[in-house]
Amino acid sequence: MIPHEKALVKRLENEPFVLFGINTDDDPDEYRKLCASEGVTWPNLFQGGTDGPVPSQWGVSGYPTIYVVDADGVIRFRDLRGEELDEAVMLLIAEAKGEAPKGGDPEDHEGHEEEHEGGVIPAVPLRPGGK
Repeated sequence: MIPHEKALVKRLENEPFVLFGINTDDDPDEYRKLCASEGVTWPNLFQGGTDGPVPSQWGVSGYPTIYVVDADGVIRFRDLRGEELDEAVMLLIAEAKGEAPKGGDPEDHEGHEEEHEGGVIPAVPLRPGGK
């Protein structure tokens, strides 16, 4: 997964896009070694395993758990991989630039709930109370 994320970050470096990781390693040295050996350049949060406040609240049980959040701070997709992740990110970039109507989904995501364990989730505010 990390090679795909690295390519995505590089390809979209001048776009309104941020990748943010939540690491679930128990050992901070292991976390630092992973980031260094894999060339992770995006921000990552380390909280000492899956029992930390953010992993517990968000249900992050391992890496990668992917949430795709729009410019308004609303979770729009969860656990997409590869081309589907790219399509979702490109859709939200287009929305942020005013080039696509809000609420559209890549290929309408018909049947994704069955195809993916996480699949598409209903729009959920990232922060309590919305924006």
